[in-house]
Amino acid sequence: MTESGTMQSIVQEIIATLKDKPGALLPILHGVQNALGYVPAESVPDIAAALNLSRAEVHGVISFYHYFRDTPPGKQTIYLCRAESCQAMGGRQLEEHAKSKLGIDFHETTADGKFSLEPVYCLGNCACSPAMQIGKDIYGRVTADSFDAAINNIEASA
Repeated sequence: MTESGTMQSIVQEIIATLKDKPGALLPILHGVQNALGYVPAESVPDIAAALNLSRAEVHGVISFYHYFRDTPPGKQTIYLCRAESCQAMGGRQLEEHAKSKLGIDFHETTADGKFSLEPVYCLGNCACSPAMQIGKDIYGRVTADSFDAAINNIEASA
């Protein structure tokens, strides 16, 4: 089976399992993203048809919620905290540095597919602001230098 065929069968299975739940759209979108890492554009017509919605309605929900991706994520996702504590402790400068270092903006993936950059609105690490998360690891008091070191360590271990 092709990769596209496998993807379609996964989406169809998720739709079949969840379509009869009240408010099924969000659970289906979460299910697809959890299974595939993103919600492929090719899945929108199937989801819309199963729920008797327009494609525009499904796409509108995907584009409204920052959590949903419509492109494959990088091998590692970097979450930068944008909550008030982190902003007060240099989070905006860290954002600019991260975007510059990676050559991408929020909700984008580096050309080599290694990293995606996502905003998050609290990692629960306010005492150690600014904070970021890469994979399951949370980093505190992140500076431009410690950001670069974390990225370099990940690249070296890959």
